[in-house]
Amino acid sequence: MTAAGIKPSKRVSKVPDRGLGFGTAPVFLASISTILGAILFLRFGYAVAHVGLWGTLVIIVLGHLVTIPTVLAVSEIATNRRVAGGGAYYIISRSFGTSIGGSIGIALYLSQAISVAFYLVAFAEAFEPVYEWAAAAHGLNPDPRWVSLPATVLMVALILTKGADLGVRVLWIVSVMLAASISAFLLGHGPESIRPDGLNLTARIEGADSFGLVFATCFPAFTGMIAGLGLSGDLKNPQKSIPLGTIGATLTGMVVYAVVAVKLAQSATPEALGADQFVMARIALWGPAIHIGLGAAALSSALGSILVAPRTLQALARDRVLPVPRLNRILKQGRGPGNEPAVATYVSGAIAVVFVVLGDVDFIAQILSMFFMVTYGALCSVSFLEYFAGNPSYRPTFHSRWYLSLLGAVMCGVLMIQMNVFYAFVSVLLMVAIYSGLRRTRKDERGLTAIFQGTMFQLTRRLQIKLQQNRVVTVEGGWRPSVVAITRFGARRLGHFDLLRWISQRHGFGHFIEFFPGEYTFAAEIEARKQVNKLVQQTADSKAEVFVDSLICPSFRTAVAQTLQLPGISGLPNNCVLLEFDKEHPEEMDETVQGAVVAAESMFNVLVLRSTPYRFGYRSSIDLWVTEDHLENARLMLLLAYIIVGHADWRNARIRLFACIDSGNSEQPTDKLSALMTEGRLPISRQDLIAVTLKAGSSLESEVIRRSSDTDLLITGLKAEELNSGAAEQALRRYDGANDVLFVYASEKVAIE
Repeated sequence: MTAAGIKPSKRVSKVPDRGLGFGTAPVFLASISTILGAILFLRFGYAVAHVGLWGTLVIIVLGHLVTIPTVLAVSEIATNRRVAGGGAYYIISRSFGTSIGGSIGIALYLSQAISVAFYLVAFAEAFEPVYEWAAAAHGLNPDPRWVSLPATVLMVALILTKGADLGVRVLWIVSVMLAASISAFLLGHGPESIRPDGLNLTARIEGADSFGLVFATCFPAFTGMIAGLGLSGDLKNPQKSIPLGTIGATLTGMVVYAVVAVKLAQSATPEALGADQFVMARIALWGPAIHIGLGAAALSSALGSILVAPRTLQALARDRVLPVPRLNRILKQGRGPGNEPAVATYVSGAIAVVFVVLGDVDFIAQILSMFFMVTYGALCSVSFLEYFAGNPSYRPTFHSRWYLSLLGAVMCGVLMIQMNVFYAFVSVLLMVAIYSGLRRTRKDERGLTAIFQGTMFQLTRRLQIKLQQNRVVTVEGGWRPSVVAITRFGARRLGHFDLLRWISQRHGFGHFIEFFPGEYTFAAEIEARKQVNKLVQQTADSKAEVFVDSLICPSFRTAVAQTLQLPGISGLPNNCVLLEFDKEHPEEMDETVQGAVVAAESMFNVLVLRSTPYRFGYRSSIDLWVTEDHLENARLMLLLAYIIVGHADWRNARIRLFACIDSGNSEQPTDKLSALMTEGRLPISRQDLIAVTLKAGSSLESEVIRRSSDTDLLITGLKAEELNSGAAEQALRRYDGANDVLFVYASEKVAIE
């Protein structure tokens, strides 16, 4: 089992043990060299010019409200289980499953592959002084692709011939050059002509771009912190190297960006910063160091991406995520003792070359930022959900905090919308399309439902405990039905089930139990579970908000007794028992009477449905009959009628209340019922409150049949004396000419306020 309780797919295959056996340094270098990229040298002066130093620092903080929770989540997940090749994809797929992990992994791979081209186009910008010299001295107008295209081919060839080992050694060299360039800038002072009078936190140019636009431009600067995850399959101890390398790179990058922003605001006016994208060269001790640093930063970012992208693609192919089986077989192949992804490197290099030839990747770059944000949001969500799922198999040695993971996930969504609503929509739509495609071929795997199963279990558990601990008395909290229904007929008798789902919708809770007579055995339990599965499907088809279960007992009376002892599924105690029998099968009445007597003696409200083939007819009318003997049941009868007509199946139903009073005393009870309807705001008009006076020689039975023989549901009362004296069977035979009848006995005083 995985940490989220998802069984690994049969498609997931094993990987080599330790690859090239790298330590923590390559993770740190791959991440920091991607974080300190082209935007630091080309666009950070623009940021200070348009939003001021204070606004730039806010951008840094907001960006790291995403990146810091993400690296903490990555570090936590990486220390829970062995991390193999595939980096972020591997971590997500082993926590979410390959359907979700694959959909994120494909988007992540495309982002990484196209990022190679993006960084190399920026690398070509570092040669701007050379282009200017060529134009002035020889009248040439060089195309930056003259640099970026050969650089792409050479880099891919370097990785293919020398492998990741040489790539990591190059990272050391490039990182040293990057550190030297930044140091040259920080130690410089710049010409007096561009220096401001002092450090102004809010100074910016006139007609500045909006904060959102500047943030969207600068945010990709913070997206490189998980670049080192792509080396996970080549790490000697990923549980140690990933947390140290990624967290160290993220914090280092945040400090460097903040220091550079302060230095820019201190060394040049907003006008100078906004007019020259290479203003850092004018401030540095040695101007060319900035161009060298830009080249080193872009080259190191591209190198980090070309190391990571093929390994992500290889992991996708190894898990058979790609839609073409032949592609999976080809791309998963490795070379040498370190299982170098040679074929995947060819493919990644080809994608990079295509986009370098296209030249302008601004549109693609914004989509890529969205894909990175989706990945970060998924990683934070994994950590957040795993915390609340409380799965004992999730035992990371490094612990983040659930609120930080939640913050990261929320910030990802907010910032995606902040950056560009359309691109955010396109990114999410593509992710959904990829996921849907993967689910069609992976129906044997759990999908999104499985992710939330553990979390929902814990949430339900905690809510039930809180409800029990903070339970209020009925009068204070307002009465609501918590009904447990028991029958031996299950899906074969739908009227009973329908009545429960009408009563339990929105206002209450329903627990439907199918009774199986006999001694408990494992074989009987298996058969009972099969019937419960049918009930679950019936519940889903009818959109009923009912919990279904089974109970195996020697007798119906014992089953009712056990049912009365069950805790309320909703966290509130059960207060009603719903029983039923078929009018055409009077032999069923004996069990029903036994159950009603047991429930009434246990101080439960008793509801007994006498069902007929009529099955509530057109569901357009409900008649309530109240007599002086049944006044104590009137409140519960009225409230049940109100709840039933609130269901969509009864939305056009009319409720009529017949107050059947002896001729000598008709006014007072009728007035009480009228006041009850008015004060309780029940949907019964005054004209539907009908006083029925029994004259000499007439009977209640004849009046009910005369007035309510066609009603879809007749609700009437049961007296305590009838249940306790053995007259219940006779009472349940009343009104033989009516259709479906619901008999109600209220053991508690139900408040209608």
